[in-house]
Formats: sequence, structure tokens, C-alpha cells
Amino acid sequence: MTHPPVHVQIAPTSVPSTPSWLGEVAVVAYVFTQLGLLKAIEERVRFARARMGNYEVIDFLVMLIGYAVSGEPTILAFSERVAPFAEAFMALFGRANLPHPATLSRFLAALDQPAVEALRTLFEEDLVARSPFGSPPGGVWDRLGNHWTVMDVDGTRQVARQRALPQAPELPASHRRFDAVCAPGYQGRKRGEVVRTRTTILQAHTHQWLGTFGNAGNGDYRGELLRAREVVTAYAAALNLPLSHVLLRLDGLYGNAAPFADLLARQGPGVVVRGKDYHLLDLPAVQARLRQPPDQQTRHPESGTCRALFDCLNIALTATGPVVRMVLAAYPVSASPPPIGETRNGMVYEQFFTTVPPNAFTPADVLDLYLHRGSFETVLADEDLEQNPDRWVSHTPCGQEVWQIVSQWLWNMRLEFGQHLSPTTMRLTDLSYSQMSEPAQATEPAQATEPAQTTEPAQTTEPVLYGPPEWARRSYTKGFAGADFSLQPDGTLRCPADRPLYAQERRLEPNGSLRVLYAARLCHCRPCPLRVQCQESGTTTIKPRRVSAVFRRLSPTAFSPDTPAPDQPPHEEHAPDEPAPSHPVLWGDWLRCQIRRRWFHLLRMQTVLLAFGPVQHVAIVGSEPQDVQTRAHRAHWRLSWSQRLARNARPPTASPLEVTIHGLPVAFAQSFDFDVLTAA
Repeated sequence: MTHPPVHVQIAPTSVPSTPSWLGEVAVVAYVFTQLGLLKAIEERVRFARARMGNYEVIDFLVMLIGYAVSGEPTILAFSERVAPFAEAFMALFGRANLPHPATLSRFLAALDQPAVEALRTLFEEDLVARSPFGSPPGGVWDRLGNHWTVMDVDGTRQVARQRALPQAPELPASHRRFDAVCAPGYQGRKRGEVVRTRTTILQAHTHQWLGTFGNAGNGDYRGELLRAREVVTAYAAALNLPLSHVLLRLDGLYGNAAPFADLLARQGPGVVVRGKDYHLLDLPAVQARLRQPPDQQTRHPESGTCRALFDCLNIALTATGPVVRMVLAAYPVSASPPPIGETRNGMVYEQFFTTVPPNAFTPADVLDLYLHRGSFETVLADEDLEQNPDRWVSHTPCGQEVWQIVSQWLWNMRLEFGQHLSPTTMRLTDLSYSQMSEPAQATEPAQATEPAQTTEPAQTTEPVLYGPPEWARRSYTKGFAGADFSLQPDGTLRCPADRPLYAQERRLEPNGSLRVLYAARLCHCRPCPLRVQCQESGTTTIKPRRVSAVFRRLSPTAFSPDTPAPDQPPHEEHAPDEPAPSHPVLWGDWLRCQIRRRWFHLLRMQTVLLAFGPVQHVAIVGSEPQDVQTRAHRAHWRLSWSQRLARNARPPTASPLEVTIHGLPVAFAQSFDFDVLTAA
């Protein structure tokens, strides 16, 4: 069998391939220029240092932006890859020459803190200047229907691995490059490693970074927490979010009295954190609460661990405060020792401190809300794969901090580009179903830390019993009647289209019966195929479906003790002066991965064309072109900021650059005022 001839030939001339990430760099450069961010960096982020050559801060930040977008393993690898296209790369940002990697290293080593804070301020202002997501930007709705915005504050540690050096009196002292940026800290592997801690702030619903703060060693966790509170306060004020309904989810590092005292010193956001002050289990109020039946019981759907939850209100962390709400989760000890918690008398106790009201979040809601913060770790994992901002770029604190700010800035812009590329709507998750709460068993209380003492039984009041629900009759339109909606064990209704209806209102009738009004969600009713059969007005109505049920009150003698009690309407005990919880806990957020990855993969697969126009020559009349120096240059006078920026600016006589990026839709181009190439 003969194959068709295949001719392979070699061309001696070098034609480097265009980097796959150059198209994304072009988009970022254009957007930075159109929004005035490059101009703002030139005017506000200023740093004067001797022997910087012809370069300014903007030149080095441009290099870091390209390095963050490219995903190259090192700055040296990025420089080698971009070298054949250095002129085009710098022309995208309006600059002339690309700095050498050694020049960038010296600049980062000499950078000072005011320049870092100026760049951080610009990053925070750009975050709230525009948002491709909805308003409010996602959130969690508690059982009272109130909206909360959740922020995650946590820290990551990066290890600096150093080889062992001999120490002897006759040897000179060792010089370590990481002495300025790292310090000895416990990483969980080897105690001799030096580490650097990076505290990050994440908007949990849009997955946007709000800030980053780094420190050597284990970090200044109390100082960084206060700085994080300032960032969250400014973010809430810029978006008109009430600070009292902003919820901080903190790592267990902050789970003791000192950080709480700092946060609660003045009015601020709410807090939920895993505690580590297990000596509070010995408090008399906590011991008395543990002897009583638990408030709720939850079972993890995967591990099967059943936790008994005890809600301890008004617990003072110290003698002088602060006073917070503590939720204790108790479960029996298994064969393997628990990684988190305190073991006492065969029971493992986990602490959770929070400031949210008990009628808004039940103990199971608090536990589920905190354990849901696992999305924070997944965002950090995605960040390490795409950009890895924890890699070492500089051996000085300011240089490393600038790199991490630039990385978070690019992360947020990728989210914005991805949302404009393929707009997605906010998704709602009912956290009430994920907790799988079970009624607490009064006959089997969880084992307390001390032997239970004999106490007199408390006086119990006779419960109010209701009969089965009576539904409204079928309407004249012959649509679905109330009986067509089945009552669920969790207190909701299930419509014929298999959508939930939630209890919105409870009214006591004069005859003692209880009327419960259920309502669906409009986002479920609008696209429902059974909407015409369900609602009288069909597709013209703008209201969701409502169903009313009446529960008749029964006398105590209506059934014997051996007869099971009839179905009861959903009821939760609450204080008389507090509103009754009647809403499910809903979590609203956007997709974490698909928004970025659609953008990321599309730009890596499309063709990018670079074309330079003819060089524009400017002739000097009457003489040959000469290198004429000004008197200021000859006398070495100090240059103004505009003169310094003009030294490496791209001259107006340079050949124009035209970049063509294929594959982006017209809607995306119109969002950022790109020119659209019409098909021939």
C-alpha cells in the first residue's frame, strides 16, 4: 500500500511563533488604557530611585502584568519568550523598551511602602468602579429574609526552601536571600523552614479578591485582620451595602478572644469563625447547656458523621468580654483521632463563634454556613494553577507585595472578561436542604463533659395540636388546587412541577386555627411549562403562585397517647419579641470556574496577528539629524515626573501597531469599545 508523498523541508530563517497569551495581554492593555488605569498608575504610583536608567514604575508593572497573564514559570522564561515580540509587547502599553529581568529585580528590591500602598489603593478603587455582576452582588438570605454579603478572610503560607549550611566559628556568617521577606514559622512539615504568610480577602459570591497583605513568618494576624476590616468597610460603603449585614467568615487562626475584641471594639460586620478556646467548655453556663437536649442534629451526607448542636447564647470569652454566641457540635470519638476539636469523655466538641442572631440562623445554619467556606480553598487552588501569586518574584517584602496585588488585579479582570464573554445569571442554592437536620431526641442527650447531676424535671406546658391541613378549593379556572401541592417533612410544599413553595405568613384565626400562606419563587414560576394550568392569569401575571392551608386546632382528648399525633405545621420556637423565621437559607453566587476558563481557553486557541505600519520619518530641515542634549541633561539637573515618564515612552513617530484577535464575539467588543473587523 502506497502513501501519498509528504514533503518536509527546513527553512534556515527564524520566525518565532506568537505566544498563545499575547492576545490576552493585548485585551488587558487596551482595557487598562481605555479605563485610564495606565494613566492613573503613572500619576499616582511614583517611586524615585537613583540608577533606574530610563525606566519608570509603569515599565516594571507592565512587565509584571505580562508575566501574570502568561503563566510562565519564571520571569526569565517570560523574558525569553517575549523577546522576539518585545517591541510589540511594550507598544501595547505605550512604552518603548522592555526592561531586563535583572533591572526588574533591582527595582523590586528597592521599592518602598508608599508606592505599594498607592498601587493597592488603585486596585481597590478599580474593584468597585464597575462590576459585571448583579446588584447586590450575590449573598445569603437568612430565615428572616434578610440579605447578607459574605467575605472570606484567610491566610496562606509559602515555604522558602533553603539548603543547610554548616555553622562553625571559623566560617563567616551565612547570608540568606530570604532574610528580609521570610522568617521561621511552622508549616507543619519541618520546623527549620522559613515561611511568609499572605492574608487574603475574598468576596465569596463573585469570587473577586478584595485585597492581600503579607508578612514574614506566621504574620501579624491581628493587625492584618484590622486592615481586612477596613477594606471590607470601604467596599461596603462604595456599594451601599449595610455594614451590619456583611458577614466575615474567618479561619480558626482568629478563633480566640483577642481578634474578637479587636473586631467588636466598634460597630462592624458580623463574624462566624471556628473557635479554639476550648477552656470555655468548663463554664457553668456551658455545662448546664450540655446537660440539656441538643437544639438540632445534623448528619453529613458523605461521611455520615452525626453532630449534636448546642446553641449557647451570650458567652463571655473573657472576664471583660466580648460576649458572643457559641455553637457546640458534639459527636462520638471514632477509631482515628479527630484533626479538629477537643476530646472529652468519649465525645469530640467543635466550637463555632458568631454574632448573627439566633432567629436568623439556626445552629445548623451556622455550621453549614461555615463549612461552606470550603469554596475559599478551591479558589486558592485555582489561583495557584492559573497564576500562582505565591511564587517568589522578589526577596523583599514590598516587591513581593506588588506582585501579589498585580496577580489579584488580573484575576478580577479575567472574571470581568469572562462574564462579558458569556453572561451568566446568579444561581441560588437552598442551604436548608444540605444540612439534613433531624429533630433532637430528648431521651438521648449528648454526653456532657462532666457527669450529669440529678435535677428536678422542668414543668412542661401542654402542646398545641393541629389537625391535617385543609386546602383551598379549586378555582373557577379549573387549575391546580391546593391539594395538588404535597406537604414536605421540612415544612415546604412541592408543586406539580416539582418546585418548592415556602411558608411566608402564619396567622392565628379567631377560632384558634392556624392559617399558613405558602408562596413559590418568581424565578421558578416564569419559565414553568405548567404556568398556564397553575395560575389564573397565565403568562400575564408577574406574581408567583400562592397556596393557603388551614390547620384546625384539636382538643387534648382528640387522640390517645398511643395514637400518633397528626401532621403539625412547621413551627420553630422563638422569643415573643423576635420575628418568627419563615424563610429558607438561600445562597446566591456565580459560577467559580466556567466564567474564567471559557475566557482563558478561548484566548489561548485563537489566532493573533501583529502588523506594524510604515515608519514615519521626520526630516530636520537645513542640517543632518544630531543627538542634541539640553542644558538640563548636560548639567544633570533633576527631571520632572513628566520628563522621566517621557524617556521610555513610545515616540509618536514610531510605526503604528495593529493587533487583530480572532474569535471574540461582537457583544464583547462593544462592551469595551473594540473595533470590529468586518468580514470581506
